[in-house]
Amino acid sequence: MTVHLEVAEGVGTLRLDRPPMNALDVATQDRLKELAEEATRREDVRAVVIHGGEKVFAAGADIKEMQAMDHAAMVLRSKALQDSFTAVARIPKPVVAAVTGYALGGGCELALCADYRIAGENAKLGQPEILLGLIPGAGGTQRLSRLIGPSKAKDLIFTGRQVRADEALALGLVDRVVPAEEVYAQAHAWAAKLAQGPAIALRAAKESVDTGLETDIDTGLAVERNWFAGLFATEDRERGMRSFVEEGPGKAKFR
Repeated sequence: MTVHLEVAEGVGTLRLDRPPMNALDVATQDRLKELAEEATRREDVRAVVIHGGEKVFAAGADIKEMQAMDHAAMVLRSKALQDSFTAVARIPKPVVAAVTGYALGGGCELALCADYRIAGENAKLGQPEILLGLIPGAGGTQRLSRLIGPSKAKDLIFTGRQVRADEALALGLVDRVVPAEEVYAQAHAWAAKLAQGPAIALRAAKESVDTGLETDIDTGLAVERNWFAGLFATEDRERGMRSFVEEGPGKAKFR
């Protein structure tokens, strides 16, 4: 299998395993979708880390495989390609990408599906599809522009250039830069901390933010309002408020 789901301490790690560069071929895309949906369903998975290993996150699509496809084949495949990445983006739990080495093309698009990105000092990110006479096809034109703004996204997409970790941080493409050997440990720690939080409230927060980015503010406010009121029916809300009143902030133990 080219993708594995490993679970420990409430954290599910989606680990890419297709040496040497974790090229995202059709089988890997399909497996990624399958495991993202499994992580969504499993109650023992409270947060998710996406990781490609110590040397490389994912260097992009399998170009040799794509070269053999004609227009008709890609018309049939492109929806499944996007669906595999959307399955990751829609995991209703906190998701962090642990990026080491290359995260190019589909690899960069996969990192964009996370809620938070921790990159190693050796990371290089980019959308080089234009150099093949293509554009990003797994959500890059949409998620990248929403994350860093349209003009910065167009610069990366139009030129196909790679950016190192420090520039990626300045652009807002990644959220933290650490030594390469610490990337996974820090990503797992971020996820493990959130795995101890109120699961339904975290789901509500993620859905409210993501939906709001995709619609008008009135619709976004309605989603927020409905989730906010609905959380008053949860045990976690009772536990959190009782702990705040009796012990002070930040001491609640959620189930």
